[in-house]
Amino acid sequence: MSSLTVAASSFSSFSLTRFAHSSSNNSLIPPKVLKVPLNANSQSSISFKSSNTPSIYRFPSLKTCAALDGKDPNGATPVLVEEESSTSSNIVNEEVEKSVKVLKNAAKTRKVPAEEVLSAFSVLEKAKLDPSKFFNTLGGTSSPGRTWMLIFTAEKKLKKGRYFPVTAIQRFDAAGKRIENGVFLGPIGSLTFEGRLSWKTRILAFIFERVRIKIGPLNPLEISLGQKEEREPSTKDPCFIWFYVDEEIAVARGRSGGTAFWCRCRRVNT
Repeated sequence: MSSLTVAASSFSSFSLTRFAHSSSNNSLIPPKVLKVPLNANSQSSISFKSSNTPSIYRFPSLKTCAALDGKDPNGATPVLVEEESSTSSNIVNEEVEKSVKVLKNAAKTRKVPAEEVLSAFSVLEKAKLDPSKFFNTLGGTSSPGRTWMLIFTAEKKLKKGRYFPVTAIQRFDAAGKRIENGVFLGPIGSLTFEGRLSWKTRILAFIFERVRIKIGPLNPLEISLGQKEEREPSTKDPCFIWFYVDEEIAVARGRSGGTAFWCRCRRVNT
């Protein structure tokens, strides 16, 4: 992936270019065991509302559903591997399970070596997991959908990668076919892009329609990106190809070839 203008050198294919680097103190806290340290301010002002009227929410902290034992705390059906021979399937399942644990540990600690994260990406891509439940797991079954925090990004062909240095959050709304990308810089402000999405098999394509800029205590400024044509996004537009999605983490490759993974997060009351 190409570089962000100042701080993040590997995320342009995920549509978060031209953001300045900053750090703050948001944290991801799992319902049971996971705590993900972040460099993001716990009082970031953000907007996840899809209407044309900007509104401000407090994003005091974030929680992740990731569990290190690889079990789904919500009891959802596990992702299935496309059937081959019984022996081959067992081997693939074991490799996938190990790789998922590596990524969940990386989300918790941000200390897993980059080489191990890259290896886990490779295993999940080659496993060719059944994507039939990916979309609803990503975006939920009702609006405004679900939110995911970016943890790690890798360059094309998995040559190298690193933990993403700022608080970047994406919202996927499967019911409303909407997407929102945002970078949040604590008291400095935030920058978010919102638009529409489409899903086919394992490919999520999107078109951004507006950008919201929030600076300090000022009200957000909303700017139209001039996307007046109401067409469905296609693979000619920016897109993600998803290799793995469960209730805790998600892994995808962008159209330009870079790969990344996210950890599920949600707003909580203080």
